[in-house]
Amino acid sequence: MKNFVITGGNRLNGTTIISGAKNVSLKVLVAACLTDEEVIIHNIPLISDVMVMLDIIRELGGEVHLEEHTVKIKMEHFATDTITLDRASHIRTSSMFLAPLLIRNHSAIIPNPGGCRIGARPIDWTIEGLKLMGADIDYESLDGYFHARAEKLEGITYRFKKNTHTGTETLILASVCANGKTILENAALEPEVDELITFLNTMGASIKRTGERTIEIEGVEKLHSTSFTISADRNEIVTFAIAAYVTQGDIFVSGAKRKDIDIFLDKLDEVGAAYEEKEDGIRFYHTGGLRATDVITAPYPGFMTDWQAPWAVLMSVCSGKASIHEAVFSNRFGYVKELRKMGAKISFYHPHVENPSNFYNFDVDVNEKNPHAIYIEGPVKLHDAIVSISDLRAGASLVLAALAATGETVIHGVELIDRGYEDFQERLSHLGARIRREDE
Repeated sequence: MKNFVITGGNRLNGTTIISGAKNVSLKVLVAACLTDEEVIIHNIPLISDVMVMLDIIRELGGEVHLEEHTVKIKMEHFATDTITLDRASHIRTSSMFLAPLLIRNHSAIIPNPGGCRIGARPIDWTIEGLKLMGADIDYESLDGYFHARAEKLEGITYRFKKNTHTGTETLILASVCANGKTILENAALEPEVDELITFLNTMGASIKRTGERTIEIEGVEKLHSTSFTISADRNEIVTFAIAAYVTQGDIFVSGAKRKDIDIFLDKLDEVGAAYEEKEDGIRFYHTGGLRATDVITAPYPGFMTDWQAPWAVLMSVCSGKASIHEAVFSNRFGYVKELRKMGAKISFYHPHVENPSNFYNFDVDVNEKNPHAIYIEGPVKLHDAIVSISDLRAGASLVLAALAATGETVIHGVELIDRGYEDFQERLSHLGARIRREDE
């Protein structure tokens, strides 16, 4: 177990540089295995999730050369068709290797994927789509693996029942070398999906959006080498922005752009938070007088579900009563009891929704007792506590709360933060945070 020990109360000031986007990097690493030629990826974040994916590529037979923030990958041929349960248990994106394995190896044995436990995230739609493309897939409950086979995947028209980021990307990967045209309807709109499309097109794929939520992929015979640079991580931008406000500081986030966080900036306008857009980044700075406002999470272009836990910390120091209604994942409030330990005034409530099955991006049991919304009353004086992390974004939020709190806070389980933030401790220290890492 790894811990952060944080003494709060310091105002954070200075400049920080944003890492490459985690949710692009992981998918691009999978896509690199679609060709037997070398692929070069720049601005790769040095986070534990990326390291797990690189280990999976090595175990599958790929050559991996990592230097600074550039990785070179060459999957000349697959040495095995199996991803080990140990590797897959650490990262959800491991399931996406179904696509390159089926396309190039015609066989894939993949365990049920892992990752943060923030609600049910089945890969049923991905499996259904691959089966329609001609793959023979069985799930063996005795070993927990999907056993998949396909001689050649065929183009299809497929409509996703709900918004699915990973499902959209996996079927895109499966379609780039399929016979004929694939049309994906109700496909995810996230910018990370478009960045993956851009990457694949530089490899020789033929992919385009023909409608807001429609993607067309014309199968090609073969993909080739490319060099690509990962864009800035919008989750990091939001994390450091909120760090500036809750510590009454002034942080310039180099590399931040409005287009990446437009809806977040709109919400900051409602709160009365100050920010300044510049050519090379955005300055976030505290001027006081912050007021509470409500958010409802939604797939892009809505308020991102990954932002709601940090937003709860910001609302705790704002004046008034705010609400957060989670509509994307069914179990995203694991941080609430920990923030309560630090003095946050947070209560659960059941929001009235006319048509829950359409409103929520997950299957809703009308009889369930698990609420999907919270009220936050502020401002409060957060204080020290001993807290534990339930998932990646919850972990970042507890760090934000500890930076704003009085006294010394101990945060258990920071290895979950390592999954998505490179050198988080060092970067916060550079801004003036009093933070150290301890291993138990």
